[in-house]
Amino acid sequence: MNDTSNWKEIEQRIGAAVKLPRRPVAVSFLDSIPANVQKFSGTEPSGCSYWRLAAEGRVFYTVPENHFNCAVGAYTHNIALPPEREKETQQTLEMMFELNYVKPEEVAKIPRLDKAPVAIAYAPLGDSPFAPDVVLFSCKPSAAMLLNEAANRAGVTSGAPVLGRPTCMALPASLAQGVIASTGCVGNRVYTDLGEDELYVMIPGKDVARVAAEAQTITSANLKLSDYHRERRRALATE
Repeated sequence: MNDTSNWKEIEQRIGAAVKLPRRPVAVSFLDSIPANVQKFSGTEPSGCSYWRLAAEGRVFYTVPENHFNCAVGAYTHNIALPPEREKETQQTLEMMFELNYVKPEEVAKIPRLDKAPVAIAYAPLGDSPFAPDVVLFSCKPSAAMLLNEAANRAGVTSGAPVLGRPTCMALPASLAQGVIASTGCVGNRVYTDLGEDELYVMIPGKDVARVAAEAQTITSANLKLSDYHRERRRALATE
């Protein structure tokens, strides 16, 4: 599915069922330069910074050198830094080790892409001219609950635990396993303006239509159950 109208309908269906603070972002890891997408020009401090730009409405693609400023993000995206910058990965990790932020043995367990992409395309889901590999949703926990329940109903959950730092590892994890939730990390929150009361849900592009198809059913059921539980609380709570 690469018809923009289809992605627009899917975004509208999910947005009608689940309150989202910003637009969901389509991400695609490509083996070639896309002909119908504008190349990003400029610099950003991290790969996840491009999520913010896409959520704001921009459609573009990056190439590996656009990701050199974040050694951790380059690692999760299987992008090799040039020889003159290879030391930055180790320097970043050593700083995190010294801060007791990450343990050395954790590094090998960080999910990453199987191969380096030639280009990475980003767009708001509804405006995407390409089929996304992963769609990322930034949302409040209550909305994440609904998306997870819709994914459960659609049969596309991963069964994986909620991920943490680094946030960018949730993209390859979702590609490999299915729907993934992530609490984010401090770097991502700074670079994307993710709210303190928000987290992420990552849905593989191949499954997002199925989640959209179940979202309204789940939301409707939750509204009815909310009334049911409120009445039970009024009737049964003594304090």
